[in-house]
Amino acid sequence: MPSVDTAEPQAIFRDDAGTLAVALAGSWSADRAPRLEKLIGEIAGRMPQAAHARLDLSDVTRLDTLGAYVLNRLKSRQERQGASVEIVSRRPEHGILLAEVKVHDEDVPLHPDHFSVVSVLANVGEAIIRFGRDMVGGAMFLGEVVVGSVAVLLGPRKFRGPSLVNQVELIAFNGAPIIMLISFLVGCIVAQQGIFQLQQFGATAFVVNLTGILILRELSVLLTSIMIAGRSGSAFTAEIGSMKMREEIDALRVMGLDPIEVLVVPRILALVISLPILTFISSMAGLTGAGLVAWLYGGIGVDTFLARLQSVITWKHFAVGLIKAPFMAFVIGLIASIEGLAVKGSAESLGRQVTASVVKAIFMVIVVDGLFAMFFASIEF
Repeated sequence: MPSVDTAEPQAIFRDDAGTLAVALAGSWSADRAPRLEKLIGEIAGRMPQAAHARLDLSDVTRLDTLGAYVLNRLKSRQERQGASVEIVSRRPEHGILLAEVKVHDEDVPLHPDHFSVVSVLANVGEAIIRFGRDMVGGAMFLGEVVVGSVAVLLGPRKFRGPSLVNQVELIAFNGAPIIMLISFLVGCIVAQQGIFQLQQFGATAFVVNLTGILILRELSVLLTSIMIAGRSGSAFTAEIGSMKMREEIDALRVMGLDPIEVLVVPRILALVISLPILTFISSMAGLTGAGLVAWLYGGIGVDTFLARLQSVITWKHFAVGLIKAPFMAFVIGLIASIEGLAVKGSAESLGRQVTASVVKAIFMVIVVDGLFAMFFASIEF
């Protein structure tokens, strides 16, 4: 005799005062999928004749997620056609499983939105709400990072020194060539355009003032931060997101390790160390490009360029860019880590969070640069 769990699924029909009563029995599980689809078709074929139907699962010996799904699907489809379907059972586990297995196979088509003031205001409101949630989530994550950093300071043995060195190498050493090249080209372009405009007033020599102050105070740190946000920030998000997808972060927690201390703190610290170094390199490369163009295009000799640069540039101009760099690095690392930990279990989610990481980091870098510009202007620094 076959066991109870392996019994074939059955459906017994009877008319109960105008209600179609269907007593289900047997094993409603995935290994009986062809038989289940046939029974569901028979039940659906008889249900249009009744305004109300009741499916009794009390004699079902086994019900898994597939069986619950096909029953919920039948109920959903028939109710959309105007019928009333009730699923009952004396076994509470059946009700729990049916409640957990939701059916969304036929979504109701959305009506296209027409342009209106209300829709615009609704979209603006949703954007403000998302921004507020991001700010609250960022503040909470910042607190976790601060707690993790304090824990590392109080227990230096927890700190991953090799991880820090590896990240500094990836960010600073490997990123230096491309940043030098871009800064050099931007310095050349700014100097060329400055000479072209200043020649109209016979003030070509002032291109040294223009390029020196602009590169040291703004361009070098801004270009470097944007490049690092696109290069290293996206890498951080992808690395942490991949670990989240493979449940490696959950494994760290199971082993008693804090992912903030192991993954986030070394990366943010590496950014804080590397970005000022790269900003200095970017400044030198930009000034080199500006000096080369000033010599070839503006007729300003190298000695004249350097002498005027020394007379115009003070330590304040040099310090402004370096002061901004650690703060921008911290913002980039914070956003990259938040977006990495927000990755779900799909590749689509990973790509979406990497894109959001780069966009948000670049936006916040520009915001931070603007805030510093206003602050330094207010204190005349």
